[in-house]
Amino acid sequence: MSSTQSLLLITLIITIIVVVMAMLLINRRQLRDIEELDNELGNMEDLHLERAIGKLDQMELAGESLATLNTWKKSYQKAAELFPEIQRLIEDGADENARYHLVKSHQSIKQARELVDSVSEDVKNSSDVFTQLLESNRENKAQYDELMQSYREIRKEILADSFDYSVALEEIENRLSAMEEDFAQAKNLSAQGDHVEAKRVLSKIRADLTSLKTKLPEVKEDQHDLQTVFANQLDEIVAGYKEMRDAKYGFGSLDVLLEIRQSNDQIDRSLAALAQLDLEETSKGMKKVEKEIKTLYGILEKEYKARPFVEKNQDKLQRLLTHQQTVSQQLIKKLRHIDESYELTHGELDESRELEREVHKMDSDYIRASQRIADGRAVYSEVQDEWIKILGRLQEIGKRQQELSEAVDGLYEAEEVAQRSIKEFKQQVSLVYRHLSRQNLPGIPEGFLQMYTLVVNEISKTSGELNQVRINMEKISEELVQISDDVDRLQREAEDIISSANLFELTMQYSNKFLDNETVVRARRNAMKLYDRDYNYKDALDTIATAVERAEPGSYQRIENAYYQEQKELID
Repeated sequence: MSSTQSLLLITLIITIIVVVMAMLLINRRQLRDIEELDNELGNMEDLHLERAIGKLDQMELAGESLATLNTWKKSYQKAAELFPEIQRLIEDGADENARYHLVKSHQSIKQARELVDSVSEDVKNSSDVFTQLLESNRENKAQYDELMQSYREIRKEILADSFDYSVALEEIENRLSAMEEDFAQAKNLSAQGDHVEAKRVLSKIRADLTSLKTKLPEVKEDQHDLQTVFANQLDEIVAGYKEMRDAKYGFGSLDVLLEIRQSNDQIDRSLAALAQLDLEETSKGMKKVEKEIKTLYGILEKEYKARPFVEKNQDKLQRLLTHQQTVSQQLIKKLRHIDESYELTHGELDESRELEREVHKMDSDYIRASQRIADGRAVYSEVQDEWIKILGRLQEIGKRQQELSEAVDGLYEAEEVAQRSIKEFKQQVSLVYRHLSRQNLPGIPEGFLQMYTLVVNEISKTSGELNQVRINMEKISEELVQISDDVDRLQREAEDIISSANLFELTMQYSNKFLDNETVVRARRNAMKLYDRDYNYKDALDTIATAVERAEPGSYQRIENAYYQEQKELID
């Protein structure tokens, strides 16, 4: 046998083995499907729904119950007609599968599965309906007895506490009567065999009983609040209001009695809603009444508490207003007098007049409020709020007027300080000029003379302003600060000139050592011109100092250090 033939033979054997294995697997799987279908069919047959149908027929059902039975009886009978066909297909499938006619077996199994799936839901639903119908009579009777017991308890409770439900008693009785009719209907339907409809009526009775049972406590509470609690509170408010009116309490435009009438009207509307057991509408109305009562109590309490404050502070506020008016008048008088000699640059007089007008207005408001109190028309809470604001504002005004008074009081002292400052500045400038003049210098530098003239003019100008009829002390104070700076600068400039001149002479003397140095000799000539002709002592010093420093490094620094050390010792 050739290798090709051997390969073909091996391939054939493997193929046969695979096919056999596949057939075995399919056979086993289909066998499981057959067993499953057979079990499902057996379960449906074991229900024996024919027996349930027979029992239900004997019950002589009527109405909705009978219609339900007939509908599902037909559904089950139609499904049961297919049971023999399903059994045949299962058996055919099993026979074909046993003979390994796998394709035919699969077709039978498939048809059987489709039929089982098509009837299983109807069979199950029919079973549930038949079971429910069989048990409905017993369940309805038990539910009827339970509901009747609950009904009797509620009626007994209402009868015992009828006064607490008196507003809604008629509506409650109507609903109880409607329930009695429903009980009778449920009993008749059960007697006629219409258990389905009887169950629906019993469900309605249960819902009505639950609703009424839930509402009864709220009805009792709402009736008590509306007829007793709210009514007593409104009576108390009326009595308190009349008593306060007799005691000359005022309430402005608020008509308390009208508010109470409106609240009583709302109570009547809420009672009408309660009589119909409309608890939602009743609750809305009660919230309105409760809110209004709370508001009215708050108004009375607010006015009652405000009166002691007003009575306690009435005389005190009058004294404070009178005092503040006097202070205002005195301040204005003082400012007018000061304004004749000084310019009030921050509107002090206008501000004090505005404060006086404000105090006068507060006094007028106080008088009107006091008149309303005397006439018994004062709303004490409004008066209290107004007077608290006045007391606070009077404190602020008093503080501000004190600040204005102290500010202008300083003008006299400021003028004296300014006069002394001008005198001192004149002396300082004169001393500076004389000190510089006594230095035996060839002349005074032009820059210093210009600065000196500027400072003298500034002092003269400010001195003239101090001698005017009305003085602007703010402007003069600013000028004095500038003059002080300029005098200091003038003094520093004079000191710099003197130091430069003295150091120039010392450095020129020291430069005699270097007369053989052409650079030093040329620097000496240039420095002398700056010194003698231009009076430029600083540049003259720089010129000779630079030449000497180059000829002998460090020499000028020693001269300068020795000079300033000597000056320091003289001062000490």
